[in-house]
Amino acid sequence: MAIGTQDNSDEMLSEINMIPFIDVMLVLLIIFIITVPVIKHAVNIDLPQASNQQVIEKPETVRLSVNAEGEYLWNDLPVADAELDDRLAAAAARQPQPELHIQADKDVRYERVALAMAAAQRTGLQKIGFVTQPKSTQP
Repeated sequence: MAIGTQDNSDEMLSEINMIPFIDVMLVLLIIFIITVPVIKHAVNIDLPQASNQQVIEKPETVRLSVNAEGEYLWNDLPVADAELDDRLAAAAARQPQPELHIQADKDVRYERVALAMAAAQRTGLQKIGFVTQPKSTQP
């Protein structure tokens, strides 16, 4: 006598077990119910309106040259050392602030260029650049 019942039929079960599919669908439903309010949460902000007109405000460029004798030239006009600080301070006070392009002769002492850079920094000029000439490749 056997304990329990045992079905000795060799018939195949042709039904699909729907329980796992229903479990998965319920889990997905719960996930969507929880996440949809989080996704829909928005912060209302008042953004500025942009205009389609181009505003081109090109700052002036000031060219400060130092010749071989160590003299300063402000846009190709000679400038005394005492007057250089006043001109740099006036340029730094302008809005928009001009760019300062320093162009030095290759034979000038570096001290003169360094003094000009220190004066520009002391007066508050923000944009300082150096102008160089490319090396010629002719023999």
